[in-house]
Amino acid sequence: MAFEVGDKVIYPNHGLGIVETIEEKTIMGTTCGFYMLRMASSDTTVLVPVDNIEGVGLRRAVGDDEIARLYTLLGNGKIDSHQNWKGRFKDNSDKMRSGSIQDAIDVLKNLTFLSRSKSLSFREKRMLDRAKFLVVSEISEVAQEASEAVEERVDRALERCFAAKARAAARAKTAKASARSGSRRTSRAVRAS
Repeated sequence: MAFEVGDKVIYPNHGLGIVETIEEKTIMGTTCGFYMLRMASSDTTVLVPVDNIEGVGLRRAVGDDEIARLYTLLGNGKIDSHQNWKGRFKDNSDKMRSGSIQDAIDVLKNLTFLSRSKSLSFREKRMLDRAKFLVVSEISEVAQEASEAVEERVDRALERCFAAKARAAARAKTAKASARSGSRRTSRAVRAS
């Protein structure tokens, strides 16, 4: 995958950047091409070797047409909840390193949901903040909307997600109770005959 000057790209765990130049540099006797990215959030520049874009997970920012789908994903009610801190942290760390906005959305939903029932560790709190920053900043830049407005939409989508999760849990509990009472009636009828 090659990028051109002006392309909006995502550098995993750092956010959105714009390719300002593509240049060759000689470092320790080796000459190779680099993308110089201007990071949108900090206005700093980052050099990424052209030959290593897949290794670092550099990817194009989502398109305008994908934003509605991202909000749907945010509000769909599907949340992974690991009970084991170590396993949860590893899974979430792997997702954050992937550079995928869908993975960042998963981390955002999982940790926000968890934070409503218990305090997050310092590392998980930082990861939650980072996931929200990455999601909001990418959507904001692509949609050309203020980050505050995007953050409000993201928060509303998360509320829909948690409401859908609660409704699904209530339905499952009702179905389980109905199945239990139905099996008790069946066993009583069998004993009576």
